[in-house]
Amino acid sequence: MNRSSFCGRPGSDILSVLYGTPQAAANVTGSVNYPKLSGAVRLYQTHAGVIVLTEVHGMPQSDHPCQKRIFGFHIHEGTNCGGDMDDPFADTMGHYNPNGCEHPYHAGDLPPLFGNNGIALSLFLTNQFFVNEVIGKTIVIHDHPDDFITQPSGNSGTKIACGVIRRITGSCL
Repeated sequence: MNRSSFCGRPGSDILSVLYGTPQAAANVTGSVNYPKLSGAVRLYQTHAGVIVLTEVHGMPQSDHPCQKRIFGFHIHEGTNCGGDMDDPFADTMGHYNPNGCEHPYHAGDLPPLFGNNGIALSLFLTNQFFVNEVIGKTIVIHDHPDDFITQPSGNSGTKIACGVIRRITGSCL
């Protein structure tokens, strides 16, 4: 079998980068109201774009079967996760938007995270940015899903977790 194809489709080897070390990662931690929330976001640069792999534990849960939790997920312009009592992650600033686009076309607008018994796992490919562009920026999880309409940030609610995207120089995160 040709290693660069899957079931006869050329280029399907893009996921093979996941066996290697990501070019960047963010260790995400919850605010004081969500102390058990933690996880990692890994970024892999490929010829087709950036693969973003996210695994988060300790996400808020709903007791109602028809109200599963969905969370806004964005790269923000800020370079640290500091803040104040009203907004513990205020220093993350707005969504990463180097081209001045309207929401939901910011480079930092990411697909939502779906909670599954307190765990969220996500893997997607984006061509909205290169890994090198977002080194030092922040990744933020919000307590509501992004509606992809409301300006400027999708009405995604309170920032409940944050991490700074760092370059990976060794083989460990």
